[in-house]
Amino acid sequence: MKKLLINIVILLGLSLGSFAQISIQNELSKVDYSNPKEYEIGGIQVLGVKYLDPVVLIHLTGLQVGDTIMVPGEEITQAIEKLWEQGLFSDIKIVADRFINNRVFLNIKLEERPRLSKFSFKGVKKGEADDLRENLKLVQGLQVTENVMMKIDKGVKDYFVDKGFLNVTVNVQQEQDTSLPNSVILYINIEKNEKIKIETLNIVGNEKLEDGKIRRAMKNTKEKAWWRFYKASKFIASDFEDDKQNIIRKYNEEGFRDAKIVKDSIYDIDDKTIGVKLVVDEGKQYFFRKIDWVGNTKYTDKQLTRALGIQAGDIYNQTFLEERLLGEAGVFTLYQDNGYLFSNITPVEVNVEGDSIDLEMQVYEGKQARINRVSINGNTRTNDHVIMREIRSRPGSLYKRSEIQRTIRELAQLGYFDPEKLNVNFEPDQERGVVDLEYIVEEKPSDQIELSGGYGAGMIVGTLGLTFNNFALKKLFDPKAYRPLPAGDGQRLSLRAQASGPFYQSYSLSFVEPWLGGKKPNSLSVSVYNSRQTYGSDSTEQHFYVTGAAAGLGQRLKWPDDYFTLYTELGYKNYNIYQWSGFIYSDGSSNNVNLKAVLGRKSSGPNPIFPTRGSDLSMSLELTPPFSLMSSADYTTMDPTEKYKWIEYHKWKFTGSWFTTLFGSKDGGSRALVLNSKFEFGFLAHYNNDVGPSPFEGFQVGGDGLYGYNLYGRETIGLRGYTNNSLTPESGGNIYNKFSLELRYPLSLNPTATFYGIAFLEAGNAWYGFQEYDPFDLKRSAGFGIRVYMPMIGMLGVDWGYGFDEIEGKTGVNGPQFHFVIGQQF
Repeated sequence: MKKLLINIVILLGLSLGSFAQISIQNELSKVDYSNPKEYEIGGIQVLGVKYLDPVVLIHLTGLQVGDTIMVPGEEITQAIEKLWEQGLFSDIKIVADRFINNRVFLNIKLEERPRLSKFSFKGVKKGEADDLRENLKLVQGLQVTENVMMKIDKGVKDYFVDKGFLNVTVNVQQEQDTSLPNSVILYINIEKNEKIKIETLNIVGNEKLEDGKIRRAMKNTKEKAWWRFYKASKFIASDFEDDKQNIIRKYNEEGFRDAKIVKDSIYDIDDKTIGVKLVVDEGKQYFFRKIDWVGNTKYTDKQLTRALGIQAGDIYNQTFLEERLLGEAGVFTLYQDNGYLFSNITPVEVNVEGDSIDLEMQVYEGKQARINRVSINGNTRTNDHVIMREIRSRPGSLYKRSEIQRTIRELAQLGYFDPEKLNVNFEPDQERGVVDLEYIVEEKPSDQIELSGGYGAGMIVGTLGLTFNNFALKKLFDPKAYRPLPAGDGQRLSLRAQASGPFYQSYSLSFVEPWLGGKKPNSLSVSVYNSRQTYGSDSTEQHFYVTGAAAGLGQRLKWPDDYFTLYTELGYKNYNIYQWSGFIYSDGSSNNVNLKAVLGRKSSGPNPIFPTRGSDLSMSLELTPPFSLMSSADYTTMDPTEKYKWIEYHKWKFTGSWFTTLFGSKDGGSRALVLNSKFEFGFLAHYNNDVGPSPFEGFQVGGDGLYGYNLYGRETIGLRGYTNNSLTPESGGNIYNKFSLELRYPLSLNPTATFYGIAFLEAGNAWYGFQEYDPFDLKRSAGFGIRVYMPMIGMLGVDWGYGFDEIEGKTGVNGPQFHFVIGQQF
């Protein structure tokens, strides 16, 4: 009997290995194996599957009820082959269940491959295992096929190769899970071996471009070096391919447009390092010769050539050509800022002769486009009118590219939206000559909490501040609007309290409405504050009280350009002093009525947290009435209490900050190295020499500015590398200079937590008056630090600075110093 079954299998054409069988169960006498007979398939049944669809499986075999087949014959052999090709089964049998007349009824018996019950990693850290789980996406019940095993092997290797482990090995072991039917446990054993680094990077064939320039063009493939702590020298194949393209791109920018990499090779140096060799063919260097313009009617050839900024004899640089055509200050902008949305400029090489290239600029101007509809999408907290009032593109107006770019920058400066996600969707209709604009925003947390501590006057002062940057005053009495406070109208409400037990307390409240009346960008600011320092439990004891209020109006100007703003403020402050020692008088009251004007120009951006271009300039004047000049009293003999009953001064201040991208994207890219150049100058002047400088409102220079409190209205000017207030003369600081150069590099521009590193050079000083003022007598420092911006807290940071210059009469105030940043910027 056993021999007979074997003969049956052979005669039916089984050729697929030991796991596939074909047999006839019943009525064997009806089968003549030496003379195959034709049968009609009367029925097909699939047995043994739990998770797969029998109908699909029957379809895959190519067999169907009603077909005529030969028994034995090739049709059943081919059906088994097709099922094996799926890789889903460990055993396949096609069985003739019965014969009825000339019909045969078939059973397809299948044994599915085992299912995954669970898996684990060996030889890796927990964090690496978590990453692998996320990448591989293995789930319970997954059928363990050859494809799955190959996916595990490749996924694990790719993960560790990207980390520099080029010699990683993977061994996957299967173990039967006895608790579940037809299920297995996978043990993924990983041996990372040593991380492979690039020991040498050899470049052969380059004559015009030196090795260093080519190596710098390779952004991610670097030689091992002790000083390159910020960039690993690991070899990643995909990065290497990208860097080869970067080399060609660099050659193209230098005019070598035929440059190519002839050969590249990688070789082992030892178990931990490899060498990389590149052979380049530089080719010929090309130059621009003749540039003609065709199709332009709006602008002359001379205007377009001037905007292009390329002259005959310049190195042929395709990247620079595209930038001058399509960039922010390029030729395309001329048309885009005059409504020509549908315009296009195509450079065509019309002649290549020797090393010279002639271009024809084919211009399609099209017709001017107007704005049809403007909409907003994505604002879940900020009201539409707050965004719409910042949008410069109005329905019916000519399309202007610069207005859209300006709008994006100003929306980012509001601080309500993720600057990386701000975008505009264009829906142009060329036939009608209109375009719809949809501004895309994504809200981010904008309210802030300040919790800090400082040390001053022998005491520790704690600070708690709350700032609601998108407040809505008109919803104050709407219970449904509290989340936790009414929001969405773009107003700012700030509450701040400082205290050091009963000895010192300070409270302030301010409110800003940026669009007073809702139609023009005229702001209203109101603030009140009170500080109290006392050495007793009530007002009859020794104390120093300061109470004040201010109200200001701000407006955007249209001249010299609309980046200028003017802010004017009227303020009042009262100093109440009783039995206070260490000041110019011990008992009395001083009043300060002042008018302040600030003229500013702010064009930095596009990211307000990490600007990459533009500048911030301001000039301010704060003055009081000249009370002494309106009085006939003799101020030379007057008691200080009477002399300073009405404080008088005029205070000037000039500041400037410029942002220059040294390399990387000027649009706030994550790889931009930015130089921030800053200067400050301040001068507190007086009207009457008999009165002299005001004992209030001066400048305190040095340190990080975290004094904790300020009683005398003096302005804090930080200068790193020196202790707090160490550069201020004993007689008072009425003039100061400060200069800074700061390199900034972003580590992360994620809006939930922006990180960037800095390195700085700084110099400054303070003087009592112009007689002592020497602009070249500056105290110098240098250092580095880090900044972290979190929307709920604001700017945080720590700097290490070294002050190079000693301060006369003071010891231990310069040298290495750590400085902390909470909110303020140096």
